[in-house]
Amino acid sequence: MAASKAPLRLPKLPRRLGLTRRALAVLSVLVVLALSYANSLRIYLDQQNALAQAQQQIQERTQRIGQLEDELRRWNDPAFVKAQARERLGWLLPGETGYRVIGPDGKPLGTGVVLDSQNELPPGEHAEMWFDRLWGSVETADNPTRKAGR
Repeated sequence: MAASKAPLRLPKLPRRLGLTRRALAVLSVLVVLALSYANSLRIYLDQQNALAQAQQQIQERTQRIGQLEDELRRWNDPAFVKAQARERLGWLLPGETGYRVIGPDGKPLGTGVVLDSQNELPPGEHAEMWFDRLWGSVETADNPTRKAGR
């Protein structure tokens, strides 16, 4: 029975690769570390990309705020408001004479706002109730469209 008590031996790795168990353990630790660092690097790069996009959005919105503040300053100027009323609404001061330039097609030329009453309904169809027509008029007034050549 003494022969059966021989110590257990682990199988030997083939020497073809020249790797020992210790080298294999170090290599596996290095692979695990590389994978964890690669994942951390990917997360870092994603965060940098998100940060750059957020900074770009902040810059664009800051520019837009500046444009809106500039427009607000213009609208606070009475001369600008008067000029806009004259241009958009065709207002004249007392004593002035207004003129309209007629194009070759017989329609007046200009930049005035033109309301399009057929925004939602096809031609020939009308809302049946008066309040439906009234509401359509309100919606059309909220969204005026400019026609070509006007």
